[in-house]
Amino acid sequence: MPEFLEVFDRLAMPILLSTLGAPLGFWVSQVGPQNQFVHLWGYDSLADYEARCLARDSHPDFPAYLGASGHLITAQETRLIRRVALPSIQGWT
Repeated sequence: MPEFLEVFDRLAMPILLSTLGAPLGFWVSQVGPQNQFVHLWGYDSLADYEARCLARDSHPDFPAYLGASGHLITAQETRLIRRVALPSIQGWT
């Protein structure tokens, strides 16, 4: 995990910040399946997600990150989730 985090921060983050925008957060597993890294990004719509991902994937420096991290990633999962407003937590951020 330390090597992956270093490669991700050094090579991916500059690209992601310029193409995806600011992340909502990053997490690593502490209990349960180990060596999992979760990152969450917010998008205005499916079209916004697709446009930003295209910008990321076509960035000239992105292949360098993929090459440097490929041996460190054994599985990857992408989920598109939608915020749900619950009356009981109105006002919380």
